[in-house]
Amino acid sequence: MDKQRDFVLRTIEERGVKFVRLWFTDVTGTLKSVALAPAEVEGAFAEGLGFDGSAIEGLTRTYESDLLAQPDPSTFQILPWRGEIDPTARMFCDLTTPDGQPAVADPRHVLKRTLAKAADRGFTFYTHPEVEFYLLKSSRLGANGQPEPVDSAGYFDNVPGGTAHDFRRRSVRMLEDIGISVEYSHHEGGPGQNEIDLRYADALATADNIMTFRTVIKEVAIEQGVYATFMPKPLSGQPGSGMHTHMSLFEGDSNAFYEEGAEYQLSRVGRQFIAGLLKHANEITAVTNQFVNSYKRLWGGDEAPSFICWGRSNRSALIRIPLYKPNKSQSTRIEYRALDSAANPYLAYSLMLAAGLKGIEEGYELPPEAEDNVWSLTETERRALGYAPLPASLDHALEYMAESELVAETLGEQVFQYFLNNKRKEWADYRAQVTPFELNTNLEML
Repeated sequence: MDKQRDFVLRTIEERGVKFVRLWFTDVTGTLKSVALAPAEVEGAFAEGLGFDGSAIEGLTRTYESDLLAQPDPSTFQILPWRGEIDPTARMFCDLTTPDGQPAVADPRHVLKRTLAKAADRGFTFYTHPEVEFYLLKSSRLGANGQPEPVDSAGYFDNVPGGTAHDFRRRSVRMLEDIGISVEYSHHEGGPGQNEIDLRYADALATADNIMTFRTVIKEVAIEQGVYATFMPKPLSGQPGSGMHTHMSLFEGDSNAFYEEGAEYQLSRVGRQFIAGLLKHANEITAVTNQFVNSYKRLWGGDEAPSFICWGRSNRSALIRIPLYKPNKSQSTRIEYRALDSAANPYLAYSLMLAAGLKGIEEGYELPPEAEDNVWSLTETERRALGYAPLPASLDHALEYMAESELVAETLGEQVFQYFLNNKRKEWADYRAQVTPFELNTNLEML
């Protein structure tokens, strides 16, 4: 840690960095930032930076408001979009109380705590997200009352000279400059919809990378005169934006999900992990899909998973087993498809890991796989096969979450209660709206 701190201080001086942004998130995953002058960084390493936690969503109660932001020097990066004019860097922070204890409502700490639980069992948790988002002409609605995409292209379309093509190239270069490795990028199925996939990393690094990724995408969009949104379902009748995440557990250098000769080369540990995710899927959905709008994606078709089942290369299932690559044991993994691009990655990955670990600890049995397109089955057929639905609304998901011991234990009491209260208010506000749909269908008729 001392070497890392020395490296940061030396780099600040050598690169002429003028501002250092300290980053952390609130409970719902909104990025927070405070800029330090270079001369203050050494003091922040030694003592942390004090702030009023009660002013940040869900971090503290008013009567215990003082918190410290402790910068993590291993996350230091110079922000490339700032250029050479007033060079600016960033570091993620761990939040602590004045006496040095981890802040119980710090989402990054929630993930660290769950990763430590996995480490006690000899596991390292690796994740690889496929992040989808829409590029729009503006944040304002068009003449038809809908957002206006920058193009009308579709899945894997090549649009020479098009906005999305240039945008992805610029974004990928910027992500690589900041130390975030990109596997590939392409146009997605919706007009103006894009996907950029980040390389495998441990879950804490991935969560940090996702928060940085969102900022990079927003900054590049501003630079190019367009608007980027991670809203789960911004366009009616078009695909939603998911964040399908590939996951695996490693024991040292060995993939704990791999077993040579097993069906799909998937080990008993891997099967139990999937069983844990399936059993607890309803309970964690309020966090993996935390907005009212999230359920427009989950129940809007277009390959979004709506039913709790698993299958090999089955894109209608909640959990997919990607095709095994011969002689590559490290590649055995599972893909969780419900998560959307607007989730708080620290809390979502904590719960996904906790659910999988519970399956291993309790020896859950994996149900039979789904071989059919689950969407094409009738409700009676799905019921007969045991494919239960995911929650149909945020309200429905919160009911499952409120009764979940797993979620309460993983998030901790303060995060658990704040999240529930915050999202219940969102649902109440939404339910009180009179929508254009109601006016268009009822006003003249009734």
